[in-house]
Amino acid sequence: MSCLRLILGDQLNARHSWFRTVDDDVVYVLMEVRGETDYVRHHAQKVLGIFAAMRRFGEALAKAGHRVEYLRIGDTRNRQDLAGNIPWLVGQFAATRLERMEADEWRVEQALDQAFAASGLPHAVVSAEHFLLERADAVKRMEKKVPRMEFFYRELRRRDGILLEPDGSPRGGRWNYDAENREKWPGDPPAPAWPWHRHDLGALWEEIVAAGVQTMGEPSAEAFGWPLSRREAQAWLRDFVEHRLPHFGRFQDAISGASPTLFHAGLSFALNLKMLHPREVIDAALEAFERGEVELAATEGFVRQILGWREFVRAIYWARMPGYATLNALGAERPLPRWYWDADTKMACLRGAIGQSLELGYAHHIQRLMVTGNFALLAGCDPDEVDRWYLGIYVDAFEWVELPNTRGMSQFADGGVLGSKPYSGSAAYVNRQSDHCKGCHYRHTLRHGERACPLNSLYWHFHARHRERFARNPRLAMAYRSWERMDADERAATLAQAETYLADLDAL
Repeated sequence: MSCLRLILGDQLNARHSWFRTVDDDVVYVLMEVRGETDYVRHHAQKVLGIFAAMRRFGEALAKAGHRVEYLRIGDTRNRQDLAGNIPWLVGQFAATRLERMEADEWRVEQALDQAFAASGLPHAVVSAEHFLLERADAVKRMEKKVPRMEFFYRELRRRDGILLEPDGSPRGGRWNYDAENREKWPGDPPAPAWPWHRHDLGALWEEIVAAGVQTMGEPSAEAFGWPLSRREAQAWLRDFVEHRLPHFGRFQDAISGASPTLFHAGLSFALNLKMLHPREVIDAALEAFERGEVELAATEGFVRQILGWREFVRAIYWARMPGYATLNALGAERPLPRWYWDADTKMACLRGAIGQSLELGYAHHIQRLMVTGNFALLAGCDPDEVDRWYLGIYVDAFEWVELPNTRGMSQFADGGVLGSKPYSGSAAYVNRQSDHCKGCHYRHTLRHGERACPLNSLYWHFHARHRERFARNPRLAMAYRSWERMDADERAATLAQAETYLADLDAL
């Protein structure tokens, strides 16, 4: 008799209760399959990182005495599909029972549900023991009406007693210090380097290429930088708390060509593979605050990203799938410009964000929301294409977190489920938050003309064509008043410029 327990590539949780005892009747199965590398075109470092972390995890389990079956991408027995491998694995180990953790992605959950049922064996699905809300609880909180994230976040802070005064009020008298966390980075204090590792994954990369996996971006296989084990992830967390968290809050919305990472944590890859637990990440920030090493605004801003936003988007995802993935409230249909795959654009902000994404598999949240996402929104790009690009290019992207952030917050394709307004911005926003405009081919002050920044005319074109939907939105009232104050000729010239750009986005 034996029980097969399936571990997915984003379930590398060494502290899971499964692993507390060694049972010779249990076989842990990890699989590298083309079904997971090919459903979108992924960044090379994403494929490398997940496979390398999986291999380390499998080796650690075996070293601890557990039985492990690790199926590599080039194994001739590999059917290259998670569900497709289960029948022969059952026969190989004469399995009498199947178990797995909850999958984080809807498509994987459905496929494994069907495969387990088709096996005819007794089976069970257990919690991944990672998120701060169990899935059923998260979904229940979204049943009647999706709350705004701020109220969701406050409720979890009250529940867990985080940054509260003895009487239950928020520390410092405010729940949210976001208004203090929007400074442009002037170059001082210096942005510390991330604690990149130098893993040599050349042999693994050769296996991936030999298997026919198609990727994008730079593999950096000879000096792969992301953490691949819990120990490395914990070291990364300590480095963030010591060197970057003290300035994270002030500059979390800043963009700079001088530093692609600034004071950001870079923890989402380790978090989303479950090498780190969100509560230990939160506690590390809180402990630094209590020691007086980090100010309240920076601490609160970081905690909100983990306790609030990360849990919130997951709750929306599981409450609204599968229909959420088909929403296109604004009727956007244009393809993404070709330079989303090669960064060959004259727009400095887009060139910077896409270029570093191709190099590192990473861009911080404002680059994703207000640069690459903002352009796709203003240009009316098909949210299906936008989703595939974001899901593929970032090492930390899994559908449960990518889809609500992209289709909801960034593209407003959900019609306002996640946010109350579209996150749209003209060149003035990019100039206020970044240093890109100074050296750009385009002029951030111009709405029309040969060198006019495309973001300006596209911004007004977006609002003009969606006037019926947004004109009465109180958060957009100022934008529409500004539009009305322009004289008719200026409005016409601006819209004409936008039409010229929209006719050939590839040329920008």
